[in-house]
Amino acid sequence: MRSVGDTELAVSTWLKAGSSVLKVGDYKTPGGTILFTAARKLESLTLDRETIQVKDSCLQVCRAGDPLRESMDAFIEKIPATTTGSVSLKLYKGSVTVTRRESPYNLYRQDISSFERGQIYDETDATGFSRLCVLPMRVRSMLES
Repeated sequence: MRSVGDTELAVSTWLKAGSSVLKVGDYKTPGGTILFTAARKLESLTLDRETIQVKDSCLQVCRAGDPLRESMDAFIEKIPATTTGSVSLKLYKGSVTVTRRESPYNLYRQDISSFERGQIYDETDATGFSRLCVLPMRVRSMLES
């Protein structure tokens, strides 16, 4: 039976002779799995989809000493400023389930999602899809001011 954080991982290791050896092992990272799940769910509440995608792609690039890498690092360091809140989890039979999450920087707003006339949403926005696409950024701007 698996528990939270049990992972089977195949790792290719290079040897001195230029050949590689494939190692398969079981790794146990319960704390890492729990923290990663909570952080991702909090990010999905406080960051828009495009920011999450760019953040994930930045983490895959390794260009030490490159000005592009320095810019990416500055971007990554700014994200936690609004990624704050609380997440409740349920651990059961090897799975981690989010039961509650909240943040003062939550991009989901009931007053906007109802599509009633409000401070940010205007029904004429529906005529231009591009305005709806930037709605999360408008909410963030409102929260920061």
